[in-house]
Amino acid sequence: MNNDQDESEFEISLVRDDLIFRFYRRIGLIPKAGLGIVRRAIFFVLLTWLPLVLWAYLSGTAIQDQADEPLLRHFGVHARFLVAIPLIVVGEWMMHGVISKLIPYFYTSGLIQESQKNAFKRALQDTLSLRDSTLPWVVISAIVFMSVVLQPPYQEMHELNWANTGTGTEFNLGFGGWWMVYVSRPIFFALVWVSLWRLVLLFLLFKRIAALDLQIVPTHPDHAGGLGFLEKIPIAFGLFVFAISLVMSSRLAHEVVYHGLQVQSLKLLAVVFLLVIVLLFLSPLLVFCPKLAAAKRKAWLDYGALVGNHGRLVHKRWIQNEAIANESLLQAPEIGPVADALSLYEAVINMRMMPIGKVAVLSIILPAAIPLIALFSIQVPIKDTLLKILANII
Repeated sequence: MNNDQDESEFEISLVRDDLIFRFYRRIGLIPKAGLGIVRRAIFFVLLTWLPLVLWAYLSGTAIQDQADEPLLRHFGVHARFLVAIPLIVVGEWMMHGVISKLIPYFYTSGLIQESQKNAFKRALQDTLSLRDSTLPWVVISAIVFMSVVLQPPYQEMHELNWANTGTGTEFNLGFGGWWMVYVSRPIFFALVWVSLWRLVLLFLLFKRIAALDLQIVPTHPDHAGGLGFLEKIPIAFGLFVFAISLVMSSRLAHEVVYHGLQVQSLKLLAVVFLLVIVLLFLSPLLVFCPKLAAAKRKAWLDYGALVGNHGRLVHKRWIQNEAIANESLLQAPEIGPVADALSLYEAVINMRMMPIGKVAVLSIILPAAIPLIALFSIQVPIKDTLLKILANII
């Protein structure tokens, strides 16, 4: 089997060649080769963050000496448009690299047998067809549009105080505020929804693959029936998770530093956020649980019977000193002595019923927790913060 040829045959990208990718390429943000990560990251920063800063500077609302509620104080604005958006764009590169390299392993590892090759190809092709369709992008556009329409500026007055040109109790948005409401924030929302759509695509792809007759190996040393390689899949979304957590934490940090919010009151929010994020981004792996659970139940009986027969033959020959008519089971090199036979059964017992371990969990929980730790450390010593967060998630 030519692994290089097989890998290229089954490579799939959730990023390349979809509608938004083709649009970026048409306007020159993505070159003919590559993903255009750097130029897109710079472009979005120049489009979403720079106009806000320039207007705030020219209108005298950028720094402390010029305004009571300057733009500089609003950490969430800078985290969202200066840091999070580039991270989401770079995250597309990670998503493309991780997923395109790991998906072919279903076939090259033998999990997909030759008779299922065409069915595997159809699963990939169905996912690509959905990726390239127009309807999901219409839905995303509608969601972004409705978020702008249904959330008028006065509902976000505090975050837009730096853009207030009114006097007294009058609230009037200047150019910077309107730009943030109708340009910067919709772009951020759109990028978030695009990443979530790709997570949905991955979920649907894995659901199709899980429906195939996978050759699960209950005694596989990865303790996941041969699906242990899927633990690396969540790495594809690590930067996106960090970006989302950073935006939420930085916005709350503004309230803590300047408006007296106590971080102790945010403990429940932090725990719920971590649980939701972990469950959401590990959900594509959960579709393999029924397949692994069924394989483990069957293997528990099959290998139990095998080890039982092996043990009875050993007892009959060496304890009862009886002749064995057929010693093929005792002499089978793949089973070996009693200790090796027992290790096969123990491998089945230790088999996980989900392809999720420490690597998968940490790939999501660490990028989600780091901004939260920084938030809590504003009022709580970093050591105490770590201990409290660990106590809540372990």
